[in-house]
Amino acid sequence: MASKMQGSADFDEQFLTCPVCMLHFRDPRVLPCLHTFCRECLQEWATKQQPLECPTCRTQVSLPDQGVDGLRTNFYVNNLLDFAAVKKGAGPGVPCQVCEGKEEGARSWCVQCAVLLCESCTNTHRRFPTLKGHQIVTQENLEASEGVPSSFQRKAFCPKHEDQVLTFYCEPCQTLVCVACTVVNHSRGDKHNPVEIGSVAERKKRDLQKLIANVEPREKDVRATLKEVEREISELPTSADAAIEQATAYFDQLIALLQDRKEEVVTEIVSRRQEVGKCLETQKEAIEFELAGLTSASEFCKQALEHGSDVHVIEVEGQARQRVAELMTTPSDLTARPSQVVFSEGTAVAEFRDDVARAGCVHVQVKVDASKCSVEIKPTIVEFSNVSLLSTNDKNGQLCSVLKDDVTATLTDPSGQAVPTQLQEKGRGLWEISYLPEVTGNHRLEVNVNGGSVAGSPFDVTVQSTGTPVLTIGRWGSKGSGKGELSDPTDVAVDMDGNIAVVEWVNKRVQIFDARTGQSLRSFPVHVGGGSPWGIDMDSNGQFILTFQKNSPTVRVYSREGKLTKTLKPDCLQKPYGVAVLQDGRMVVADSTQKSCLLLQPDGSLIRDIGKGLLQAPQFIAVDESRGLLFVTVYSTHKVFVFDLEGKLKFSFGKKGFNEGELEYPTGITVDPAGNIIVVNWFNGRLQVFGPDGTYLRTVARVKGGYPQGIALTPDNHIAVACYDGRCVELYRYK
Repeated sequence: MASKMQGSADFDEQFLTCPVCMLHFRDPRVLPCLHTFCRECLQEWATKQQPLECPTCRTQVSLPDQGVDGLRTNFYVNNLLDFAAVKKGAGPGVPCQVCEGKEEGARSWCVQCAVLLCESCTNTHRRFPTLKGHQIVTQENLEASEGVPSSFQRKAFCPKHEDQVLTFYCEPCQTLVCVACTVVNHSRGDKHNPVEIGSVAERKKRDLQKLIANVEPREKDVRATLKEVEREISELPTSADAAIEQATAYFDQLIALLQDRKEEVVTEIVSRRQEVGKCLETQKEAIEFELAGLTSASEFCKQALEHGSDVHVIEVEGQARQRVAELMTTPSDLTARPSQVVFSEGTAVAEFRDDVARAGCVHVQVKVDASKCSVEIKPTIVEFSNVSLLSTNDKNGQLCSVLKDDVTATLTDPSGQAVPTQLQEKGRGLWEISYLPEVTGNHRLEVNVNGGSVAGSPFDVTVQSTGTPVLTIGRWGSKGSGKGELSDPTDVAVDMDGNIAVVEWVNKRVQIFDARTGQSLRSFPVHVGGGSPWGIDMDSNGQFILTFQKNSPTVRVYSREGKLTKTLKPDCLQKPYGVAVLQDGRMVVADSTQKSCLLLQPDGSLIRDIGKGLLQAPQFIAVDESRGLLFVTVYSTHKVFVFDLEGKLKFSFGKKGFNEGELEYPTGITVDPAGNIIVVNWFNGRLQVFGPDGTYLRTVARVKGGYPQGIALTPDNHIAVACYDGRCVELYRYK
């Protein structure tokens, strides 16, 4: 133990104060949770609640059989209390606590009796045989000490032999004993082994040092976290005020927009009222003028009939006929004219209320931990807009939001030149880092969050040349039936989760791959009832629609889990290839033997033949329902034919050749959201894009895998190509 403990000048009054009674400790006792209270306070507290909870930390504690009296005394607190009292009592004018100031002289302190003694009482105290073991600390020692001397400790006496100091420790009993006890109750033998407390204390001190070593790192972390929480508490009003300011500005803008729109509408109503009023006034004047003429002519004719002689009638009839003819030749417009200005709601109040309820979003931002954040580097093609995905996480690895200003991403090309990057939050804690590299080669991407580097930063970004597949699914050129292997893939489709479904001709199965990583997620067999699968598409419910050839020309429907739910065997079906499913469940199947496309009901019944007499060997189909158009590749004539869904030919394009814009045995076809037509050539692998009218636009790539078949466009703008001879699916970036 150190020779000095805490100095009197450094005493913390709170450290010597019981948390319950708020007075100096009286007979301090230590709970198992290591919090100290007065013995009487604990006894009173124990009568108020069962089970007993620590008044400070609320930890449930179990008292020993003796109750509160069985708890250990906090000797350290007792020593500090004693020393504090001595320091205070050693001052001038403080009387002896035995003779109460009757004798003068230097004062001393009896550690065991905890009383201040004058010189006379000190001498008397020392003469009592039962008090000879008591430790006396002189005033000189007290004044010379900067802290609590190691000797300033009450000696512990044996509860069975009150005049004996506890100087031994019986390890089997785990009990402190005196010399007398070692003879009477704890003599050395099989059940007892008393040893001097000095050696035991040294061992216990080492154990305490180990406990401190175990606690200190955690204590350091907790203190750091506490400091961080305190900082965040201090910053909370600032962030909340900033959020209020942003919300106020946001809603003020909305209110201003509504106010501006209100003024525009009211102004338009006033303007329309003036226009309609002027129009009605003009019509009124014309009608009144015509009415006056008609009334005058009518009255003239009546007067002639009632009062005119035959001669007079004969004379005026011609004049009256001429006037009436004039009036009837140019009559006023009596058709209905706009007569009211009416306001109609462009957006219903109920709908607008729902939109308002979604306007603005409040969330509590968790402290992000850069070391827990991650970046997914996606395949990158030169002169294309590419993205990498950043996940911002808290210290527990959970996604959390972060301000855009707290995220930085810097991409540099092989020469060290910076490539412009853009950041866009796609969801809580998910960010897209987009960039358009202008050169190929190894680039470096540095990502920082809240001033700290994301784990793994800087990242290597390999920029490949245009036309290079960004991902190859399956083992190129190698057949296989294992997980992730492909054997003669014929067609691809994109499921509702954005994954790629591949039909395998030889393995007679559908295998689902992650479009980002190429990892095989699952597969299901499709060989029930014979036949070999060829074409695939998805319906609006996420079911797989497949065509089958050879022994059993059918169309089969599989659930999202891969269970066969329906088999369609229309009489018109002979050798189906590609298939496309409409939103309402109807489907179009390219039939090579029928030399047409078959528009079928969901139950497989034929609605109509499309392209009969024009299509020699139709292969694959794409449908653009927004324009009501059907696109089909014809393998043998090197063309693409475009029909409406009523079967009328709209146009066709393509001619055989190896040049750009020419087709050489076209197979897979799809349409992008802008209506552009994407076609792949089976023979030379050219993947080309044509405008909505069939005009050649550009070539995306030359497919590396041999003999490409079906193609599909993924949600993240990649073209998936089933390579029959390459036994793989290649993904090419589509711009």
